[in-house]
Amino acid sequence: MAREIDPKETKRAMAYELWMTAPNPMVTFFKTLDVTNLIKVSRKRKLKFNMLMDYCIGKAAVDVKEFYILPVGDKLVQYDTIAVNTIVKNKDGEVSSCDILYHEALAEFNKEYLKYTSRVAKSCRDRDLSEDSMVIGTSAIIDTEIDGAVGMNSGIFNNPFMIWGKYKRKLFRYDLTVSFQFHHTQMDGAHAGKFLANLQHAINGLK
Repeated sequence: MAREIDPKETKRAMAYELWMTAPNPMVTFFKTLDVTNLIKVSRKRKLKFNMLMDYCIGKAAVDVKEFYILPVGDKLVQYDTIAVNTIVKNKDGEVSSCDILYHEALAEFNKEYLKYTSRVAKSCRDRDLSEDSMVIGTSAIIDTEIDGAVGMNSGIFNNPFMIWGKYKRKLFRYDLTVSFQFHHTQMDGAHAGKFLANLQHAINGLK
């Protein structure tokens, strides 16, 4: 469920005044994650790497309360749930967008991920949960090793957004550089830093 809230009644009141009309309110952090355990779990349990990344992103976000508030247009909107978006290559060879509601249980998240990404790929129709959930956007450029990428400030899509490329092998470990873009009205650098720390913890804790 989504509902408009009064910015003055939130801890983001000052940020709302400062950043809602700024020419570029988006901030991007870069972080190199150790995804060795993610790859281990992916291979052992035969689970998709990007599905596991999306799951960990959702798991990392739910413990940061700022993720539940998002500037939409000139309003501040409160959400009860979080979803993670993934880009799907469809049957026409183009890309479609698919939102997956975060579930704490990995098995349930994986089930919905496989179900809806397959449906979107076949239908070429996006699955959009933004009416009811705060959606974290993602873009995985898995065929290319990249050192970073900055998303665009459209003024329309204010949602947090993550981009990553191909992971890199470093002796006995695997590294993955990610970029995390967020609207400064939604959160500050400390909140983004907590989210990225949570993300590494979620990756390390997968079994």
